Amino acid sequence: MPTISVKKHLLFEALSKTYTDDEFADLCFDYGLELDEVTSEKEMLAKEQGENKASTSLASDIIIYRIDIPANRYDLLCLEGLARGLLIFLKKAEAPRYKALPPSDGQMQRLYIKPVTKQVRPHAVAAILRNVTITKEVYDSFIDLQDKLHQNICRKRSLVAIGTHDLDTITGPFYFDAQDPEKIKFCPLNQAIEFTAAAQMELFSHDSHLRHYLPIIRDKPVYPVIYDSNNIVLSMPPIINGDHSKLTLETKNVFIECTATDLTKAKIVLDTLVTMFSQYCYDKFQVESVEVIYEEDGKSCIYPELKYRHEVISADLINRQIGINETAEDIASLLTKMCLASEVVEGGKKVKVEVPPTRADVIHACDIVEDVAIAYSYNRIVERIPNTNTVSVQYPINKLSDLLRQEIAASGFTEALTFALCSRDDISVKLRKDLKDTKAVHIGNPKTLEFQVARTTLLPGILKTIASNKNMPLPMKLFEISDVIVKDSEKDVGARNFRNFCAVNYNKLPDFEVIHGLLDRFMQLLEIPFSQNGKGYCIRAIDDPTFFKGRCAEIVVNEKPIGKLGVLHPEVLSKFDLSMPCSALEINIEPFL
Repeated sequence: MPTISVKKHLLFEALSKTYTDDEFADLCFDYGLELDEVTSEKEMLAKEQGENKASTSLASDIIIYRIDIPANRYDLLCLEGLARGLLIFLKKAEAPRYKALPPSDGQMQRLYIKPVTKQVRPHAVAAILRNVTITKEVYDSFIDLQDKLHQNICRKRSLVAIGTHDLDTITGPFYFDAQDPEKIKFCPLNQAIEFTAAAQMELFSHDSHLRHYLPIIRDKPVYPVIYDSNNIVLSMPPIINGDHSKLTLETKNVFIECTATDLTKAKIVLDTLVTMFSQYCYDKFQVESVEVIYEEDGKSCIYPELKYRHEVISADLINRQIGINETAEDIASLLTKMCLASEVVEGGKKVKVEVPPTRADVIHACDIVEDVAIAYSYNRIVERIPNTNTVSVQYPINKLSDLLRQEIAASGFTEALTFALCSRDDISVKLRKDLKDTKAVHIGNPKTLEFQVARTTLLPGILKTIASNKNMPLPMKLFEISDVIVKDSEKDVGARNFRNFCAVNYNKLPDFEVIHGLLDRFMQLLEIPFSQNGKGYCIRAIDDPTFFKGRCAEIVVNEKPIGKLGVLHPEVLSKFDLSMPCSALEINIEPFL
């Protein structure tokens, strides 16, 4: 959930009213938001770098509200959108009508997309804001909204990258191309000299802000670039804009371009930017259209779209979903407060809802129902006992797990709770196994080396827990009863969970009899007798690379193997940074249900 920071006095000025902190927190809650923190730049700096640094800095004491915003409410990610939404919610203003119009002189700006851009970022959209009044506060808010969008819907610029330019410093038509990095040369934003694109990769590799975006295009054969009819480079998306066309407080006409790998998200981003800041245009909430032409097939599109669409939903459905009893007229009024202009149709049975271009989060009837519930106030919804009577019962596998936990703890073992994700080496190399044999479910684009796959065994987690607590007195006897995940082509999701029980004894000696005794106690609790004739449990010798040769056995119940126990191999212990011998067992407890 993104958090925005707005200056208290600017927000109250936009709302034309002053609130106490508690009153504003209540207003946020009523609107479905949360006032997370009341702070200042100096207080935030003190928390991050200490009181001494804050006291000697130029950080401001101006009060800042930090507000948590729902991740899909892109229209609330800036002061302008937040204030507008709250004013409409309070019935102090009506939702504006956003319009995308051609220029008055009929000379529409064009952006041509070269076919070669398919190799990097195949789509682009654009728009123009005319006669804009930009103050320092407006400029800061505009830049901050771009950053919030980049981190949120744009997925750190991997899906969409935004460029904003002073239109009076450049000349259309504009071209979106992809060229050899050595052939692209321009002066990047806030720099004094020109660099090639390849040189900029090296230049910004140490930049704390831009270095995170370099991998998006670094290894591509060509880099995306936007330039005007005079070959002046506007930007090299998704890295940086050119210094020539940068915005200033004197800028009057703003050219906005968004390049993307996802065209739908690019449209949403462009609509969000122009609807939020068109309020500073001379003709408020009016945006100048730009024609985008794909050179490959001549396809032409006009942006921004600023589409309004209509949805019709039953008033009875809304009442039943929320648990209220409001008339269709009241429901329409509640939705209008949420920036969804509504009217009653079909004799009061249904509500026709107009979804504006700012509400990209409304994609289903349930989203409309949610807005009714917010406007109605969750605190006013009466708690009721459901009409359907059901008898609750604990899920069998969880009931068995809870019962076993108590008894195993009573046997002298301490329960551990480890991560369900681990590294590839944890379940393969460290256990002396081939990764291909593990049937592991791999995580796409893992953020850290520690969380690359879903665990297929509980053993690595317990061994890492022991390694992190080697200063504790011996013996260390740990157990865990949790799920493991393995691939299963018969399941619709391609994987399934198994509930496993794993126990490890770590001491100066292997103490295999301790683990064997725990197994016997486990079977005694489940009333399964020891038997080798197929009607109970037994153990039989096998070889497993994780365990010491000749000191490993599989556990068999009713002639079906359900797990293993034994003394861990010294190489396994070494790879988990353990110096004492271990005996361990791990079994699947689902067959006992």
